[in-house]
Amino acid sequence: MARILLIEDSPTDRAVFTQWLQKAGHEVVAVDNAEDGLEIARTGAPALILMDVVLPGMSGFQATRALSRDASTRAIPVLIVSTKGMETDKAWGLRQGATDYVVKPPREDELMARIHALVA
Repeated sequence: MARILLIEDSPTDRAVFTQWLQKAGHEVVAVDNAEDGLEIARTGAPALILMDVVLPGMSGFQATRALSRDASTRAIPVLIVSTKGMETDKAWGLRQGATDYVVKPPREDELMARIHALVA
């Protein structure tokens, strides 16, 4: 179906989300830091980016802002999936350019419905 870039530093979350995405027929490219994710987004043309917020080095908020300001990546939807669940976190993520925001741990059906809505 779609090529999805997963930027997630937790090996457990990376494995679970990859399994869910592959089960739905998506191709997954997974990295554990924002810097590698930005490079892949620029060169790999994913249909969607799943972004954690708490990452080593550059945060997911910073990476989302960088993606939204780059002409080569601004059209790629970013779905933030984070443990940061306060309304201010969600609002800040959306202000940085995220298309949607889901709090961890997501339910598989809810996360997949949001992903399918963004890549349809």
